[in-house]
Amino acid sequence: MFLTGFMLLASLPLLWSQNWNPQRLLEEIDRLALQKEAAIISWRRDIHEHPELGNREFRTAKKVAEHLRKLGMEVKTGVGHTGVVGLLRGGLPGPVVALRADMDALPVTEAVDLPFASKARATYNGRDVGVMHACGHDCHTAMLMGAAAILAELRDSLPGTVKFIFQPAEEGSPAGERGGASLMIEEGVLEDPKPEVIFGQHIFTDWETGKIGYRPEASMASPSSLHITVRGSQTHGAYPWKGIDPIVVSSQIILALQTITSRQLELTKAPAVITIATINGGVRSNIIPAEVTMSGTIRTFDADMQQEIRERVERTVIKIAESAGATAEVRISGGTSMTWNDPELTARMVPALERVTGKENLILCKPHTGAEDFSAYARKIPGLFIFLGVRSRGTDPADAVPLHSPYLIVDESALIIGTRALAGLAVEYMLSK
Repeated sequence: MFLTGFMLLASLPLLWSQNWNPQRLLEEIDRLALQKEAAIISWRRDIHEHPELGNREFRTAKKVAEHLRKLGMEVKTGVGHTGVVGLLRGGLPGPVVALRADMDALPVTEAVDLPFASKARATYNGRDVGVMHACGHDCHTAMLMGAAAILAELRDSLPGTVKFIFQPAEEGSPAGERGGASLMIEEGVLEDPKPEVIFGQHIFTDWETGKIGYRPEASMASPSSLHITVRGSQTHGAYPWKGIDPIVVSSQIILALQTITSRQLELTKAPAVITIATINGGVRSNIIPAEVTMSGTIRTFDADMQQEIRERVERTVIKIAESAGATAEVRISGGTSMTWNDPELTARMVPALERVTGKENLILCKPHTGAEDFSAYARKIPGLFIFLGVRSRGTDPADAVPLHSPYLIVDESALIIGTRALAGLAVEYMLSK
């Protein structure tokens, strides 16, 4: 009895050193990721087949919450409508680290013939639409579920706590509702306990599988929503001179708006984009309507330039309408802020990313004019947002299907890389404290 007890005590330092060997802990992440790869792909396919729009992610949230509970985590649901938060307390003291994924899909009708293709439909702002994970949030959710499963198995060796944030409505909330990162923050997602840092990622079809991109400081644009109403005078399509045609006026406005970025801004200062994405007016072919509505987005990286664009858009729209005898109303509302990667945190985490991809496959990328409400978290605590290549190896970059396309295809062999990156970032940060 005494000898057995003595041998057990003698072995404790060895067990302690093994648990605390950083290299071994990171190797365990790789081993467990490979072990769970099939499950991660299965989760992604299930979520892809059953997509849900922002603030309506009921099935997805339930799946995530059940998964986290099975892993023995403290779980909160209904945060920011349908958000789920899991808390994994490590066996050793250390910092709190947050990992975030988004769960919502887009009003896009899938056009890819896959066994798990979405057939879902929903009502979006009063219209019946197809629903698809055309932005890869199904991948994001599945990879974070994978990271949660890995880190839960390593719980006793973790020197700190991990907060898993599964967020709804990253793509925006339904009309008249609030949601997304800002609402989750208001409802306490970054408190009790407060994370020191937060990490997130997004799939990216411009890069092939095996590559990860990052950028310190300004990484993604600040978006503003643009809504324009042009009012003319309704008349018969055969007698346009008896009315004021808002469709022709709207066409002139759309073309003129493009000259703001191409001819009126100093684009060597920072990139900027003005896009009109919807135009609606008229009910039949022989009636010139009284009104046309348009909507779009403005993307900027500079606050002064953002204000200048707003002023130029409003002036352009109103003056062109007045020149034709029409009137116009312009509404520009601020969206999320620019996504800013904390430069010190980014530099500190580069070795962790290189470990996942190899130095040759880690890309220091240019700013992206896409936008992400991950920026709301990164305004509160230091954050790092990375980009995961998901284009099949050997595919011509010119043939890469962009995000938000109904033809989006994801190379699922990239999911294990993204899962390793998330888990690795959390553990590397803990070990570096």
